[in-house]
Amino acid sequence: MVKLTLRERESIQEAVRRFRKLVERSGIKKEMRRREYYEKPSEIRRRARLRAERRARRNRLIAGM
Repeated sequence: MVKLTLRERESIQEAVRRFRKLVERSGIKKEMRRREYYEKPSEIRRRARLRAERRARRNRLIAGM
């Protein structure tokens, strides 16, 4: 949960900007997008496998240099 306390003499625009940054850093926005639609468990596993394959391929390229 993100909490924001207004600073002394802080404008609303500055507070909103700080709030947006806090939400972005906490990962709430990313989580909301992920939960927006139902994703089948098989699709979740498939995405994770593809991500791991890309990561392994990238690590092999870096190690080979």
